[in-house]
Formats: sequence, structure tokens, C-alpha cells
Amino acid sequence: MNQNFDKQIFFHVGLGKTASTYLQERVFPLFKNIEYIHRVHRYNKAVEIIANGNAEKYLISREFDQQFEYEVKNFSAHYPNTTVIIVFRRQDSWIASQYRRFFKNGHIIPFSEFFDLKEDKGMFKKIDLNFYHYLELIEKYFTKKPLVLFYDDLRKEPMPFFDYIAKHIDVEYDKKSVNLDNKHSSYNEQQLKTLKRVSKVISLRKDNMKYPFFYPLKRFYTNMIRYSALYVGKYLPNSWYSKEPLINAEELKAVRDYYQNDWRKVIEYAKKNNP
Repeated sequence: MNQNFDKQIFFHVGLGKTASTYLQERVFPLFKNIEYIHRVHRYNKAVEIIANGNAEKYLISREFDQQFEYEVKNFSAHYPNTTVIIVFRRQDSWIASQYRRFFKNGHIIPFSEFFDLKEDKGMFKKIDLNFYHYLELIEKYFTKKPLVLFYDDLRKEPMPFFDYIAKHIDVEYDKKSVNLDNKHSSYNEQQLKTLKRVSKVISLRKDNMKYPFFYPLKRFYTNMIRYSALYVGKYLPNSWYSKEPLINAEELKAVRDYYQNDWRKVIEYAKKNNP
């Protein structure tokens, strides 16, 4: 396939739970003089869109985590000169947010089963939180250094964060049109604990369907139950719930301590290589 070396390609790869959806919905569509390939519907056709398109500049956005290497390897086979944009969130905060997302989606398991720092038997593996490894993969598959950004910077000063991306890509955008409201509201501990209670009576998992034909129906059913429980849980008395947190502070501290050297290397990489 023609690799279109005359075209500039920028690929925002996430990570997940680093405000990717917000960027995809509220910021990237405002960028001018660049063809934006959104994650919904168009991402799977990105290679063909670029090959057959007339634009000189493209921005693709699709957040990854555990499927990271597969996706970047596949895309780089077509466009190795792509510039990757990646956003990191410190490991303890990131894995806690991932856990709440999975919990909300029906995976009602203890945090120690979701991420097992001792025996590495959880849904997320220890390598998944080795963020410097992601940078090594980017350098392995692409010819250009990535733009490395940080979630905390976006939270503290969103407009300078957007400006920095726009300047890196060399595009303009209407700053007054940026909606700074949260794209998705987060659910509090009480709402998630309500799901835990409901799950003891009704399965909230959507996977492991014996007959795939019924999956849409099961998805609709579980979504209805989940979101109803989340809504009701917001208004129930606090006294109905245990004070035990979903994630103990000691567990998150252990994650932070374990990955502190990796986090330091990521920060140093950004200082050294960011324009």
C-alpha cells in the first residue's frame, strides 16, 4: 500500500481513563485544516481513509490499554512515520479509575482480583502499568518520538493543554467553543456499592453468552439494571452502606510505590523529548 509519506499523520492512542473521550468529543473536532478520524465508526477504516484521502494532515484518536501493542503494530505497518500522542496518568490513580470502570460495567470483584500486585493473576497485569514499556513500543514501531502528555496537567490547566497539542500539530481552533464541562460524570462509592448489592441477586455481566444472538437483549437488560441501580444508589441513606472502601488506601499506595521508578522515567522521557 502507498504509505503516503507526504501526509502528516498524528495518532492519539489514549491511554484509556485519561480524558480520551473528552478530547475526542470536545476538542479534536474543533481543530481546523486537519481531517479528524473519530474512534466511532471511522477508526477501523483509518488506513483506507488516509490512503484514499486528499487531506495533507490527519488526526486519529482511539484509546488503548491492554490491546496497545497489537493496535500500534498494525497501524505502523502502513504508516510508520506517524507521530503518536499519548497521555499518562499516575499508575495508582489510573488503575483505580480502570477498576471503577470495570466495576460499573458489571465486573463486581475485589480490587485484589482485578489487579494482583503479588502474584499477577488479575484482569490487568503488572506489565499493563509499566508505562515506560508503552514508550518503548512506540519507538519500536514508529520512526518518530511521541508527544507525551499528562492527565494531571489537563485537569489543572485544560486550555494550555489543548493549546500545546494544537501547536504540536500546527493547527488552530476556536478556544471559545471548547466546552469545559465533564464529558462523563463519575460514580461515587455509594453508587458502586449499590451495584455490588444488586449483583448478589442479579448477574450484571454481559459476556459469556451461550447464544450470541441474545447478546443485544442481555446488554439492554443489564444496562437497564445497572444504570437504575446507579441512579437509585445516589439517593439512598449513607447508613445503609459499609464504610469499607472499594479500594483500600494501602493497596493504592503499594501500586504507587511499586511503579515510582517507572513513573519517574516517563516524566524524564517527556522532559527530554517533548518539543
